[in-house]
Amino acid sequence: MKLSSALMYAGNPRDAADQVTALEQAGLDTIWVAEAYGFDSPTLMGYLAAKTETIEIGSAILNIYSRTPGALLQTAAGLDNVSGGRAILGLGASGPQVIEGFHGVPYASQLGRTREIVDLVRRGMRREKLTNDGIFKLPLSKENGAVTGLGKPLKLLTHPERDSVPIYIAALGQKSVQGTAEYADGWLPFLYYPEKAKEVWGDAVAAGTAKRPEDLAPLEVVAGGMCAIGEGPETKALLDFARPLIALYVGGMGARGKNFYNTLFCDYGFEKEAKEIQDLYLDGKKQEAEALVPMEFLEAMNLVGPESYVKERIAAYRESGVTNLQITPAAEDAPGLVRRMRELIDA
Repeated sequence: MKLSSALMYAGNPRDAADQVTALEQAGLDTIWVAEAYGFDSPTLMGYLAAKTETIEIGSAILNIYSRTPGALLQTAAGLDNVSGGRAILGLGASGPQVIEGFHGVPYASQLGRTREIVDLVRRGMRREKLTNDGIFKLPLSKENGAVTGLGKPLKLLTHPERDSVPIYIAALGQKSVQGTAEYADGWLPFLYYPEKAKEVWGDAVAAGTAKRPEDLAPLEVVAGGMCAIGEGPETKALLDFARPLIALYVGGMGARGKNFYNTLFCDYGFEKEAKEIQDLYLDGKKQEAEALVPMEFLEAMNLVGPESYVKERIAAYRESGVTNLQITPAAEDAPGLVRRMRELIDA
């Protein structure tokens, strides 16, 4: 099992990036860089590539709407080069508020766009001439909106570091997860409850795996939560710091009737809490919404408590199929915690 974390920054990512070298030396395998509607991920990933030597550097996530397949190909190839073959291309659909509100692009055809982008990026990394006659038209003809009709199939001009870059997909819905299990290199689920993962996604993963090409390695799965090791009640109290993030996603990341994370919470069996958290959050009562996040979920998702308990959570994640444990260190000595987690995972 690999060990990973996300680049955490408040305002200035350079300061956080400088700390990644210490985490790398402590045994961290992968660092994930988010984008949302803040700083772009590739710029920070390139900066990390120059500051590190061995750690994998992944986008988590680049959305499938604001960049063309060609631009995503260029980004993947460029990042893989400057990192010396350590890039991971994490893709996802994001949500309609960001895609239509921030980028001004219709939020449509999520499944088809994802599948075509993965195929085009893979073919592009092999320096094949890019053609496509689906959602994306390559080359674009006058019949499909071209102004000149002079477009022609092109291949990547430069030679990439590798002829393939691992492509991970952030997916929660049944069809998205099935597609991910079928053709992606890795899966990035969110708000992951290890003991209930199979109940929620088992059929979708099985259906996708049944169609998975033989030349693809087994699906990598990246999931985890906050991490802290300690005996006293002050350690368990750290779980309260996870409440705002969970309430934000379950309650505020989307609208009523269109919130993927709220639906997932219902699938876990927290229908009552999901509705109440969303109602309170959208009414501006964020602290009240946070207070309703079930302790059961906080305990299950995160790795916070005595070392014996943290070992149990590692085992639960591993048994559920997670191959890369993503942690958010809640400790003054983050490299020390990463070092200890590395030892526990390898024990």
